[in-house]
Amino acid sequence: MVAQLSVSVSEASLPLTYGVEGVVQVFTCPQRHFFATVIAQALRVAAQGSGVLVVQFLKGGIQTGIEHPIQLGQHLTWWRPAFQRCLGDPQTITPEEKAAVRQLWEHLQGTVQGGQYRLVVLDEVSVAIQLGLLSEAEVLNFLKHRPRTLDVMLTGPEMPPSLLAIADQVTELRRLI
Repeated sequence: MVAQLSVSVSEASLPLTYGVEGVVQVFTCPQRHFFATVIAQALRVAAQGSGVLVVQFLKGGIQTGIEHPIQLGQHLTWWRPAFQRCLGDPQTITPEEKAAVRQLWEHLQGTVQGGQYRLVVLDEVSVAIQLGLLSEAEVLNFLKHRPRTLDVMLTGPEMPPSLLAIADQVTELRRLI
């Protein structure tokens, strides 16, 4: 028999004895080769019946944006900004692309407060900070004010020291593939 732990929205405001406190996990690597590890963990959580939100700040595509989330099964939602390419070179990022990332970030902050997610993955958040699309301070503020039972996974190379300092777990992948 498999036991499942589920915390309802109504339990999220109860004392800690009635729910498991969320953790902040960081996955970092000099190169960008660790997403399979992160998505495997997200799929496990979703398969257990808990809501998972994956947010990719730098990857666009056809039919993306908060209006067109990717739904993997009934518990895993995947958001990308509303543009059609992947961002990397700060010199080529357009004002519209910056606005799309900002819209995604603002929508994320409001959505997680509703309590429907147990895990949120902020993919390549360190690169979004380095590119000036998000500020380190606002990511720290988000982590500080997230729902008490929400787990957050941060990914990206060269993670800012302030985010490493507040993480409950830091996984550094060293093997270069």
